[in-house]
Amino acid sequence: MAKTATFGVMHLATSFTVTYGLTGSVSIAGIVTFVEPLVNTVMHYFFDKYWDHPKAQALRGVVARMTGRRAQATEEAAAQAV
Repeated sequence: MAKTATFGVMHLATSFTVTYGLTGSVSIAGIVTFVEPLVNTVMHYFFDKYWDHPKAQALRGVVARMTGRRAQATEEAAAQAV
């Protein structure tokens, strides 16, 4: 849990630093720093719902081919578990 919390803090600091560097605005950087993770979390929810949909199998195949045999083996193991 400590590693996850540390990564979360690092993500927020990175987001703030990059946005501040691009805009020069503390207020915009602060807004982006907290809005982006919220939007990302919602998007992750819908992504997970779609990923389990049978039509997403083509996408999983593309990802397996892009990442090599390791991802393909993981996908095959997941299919056997179902």
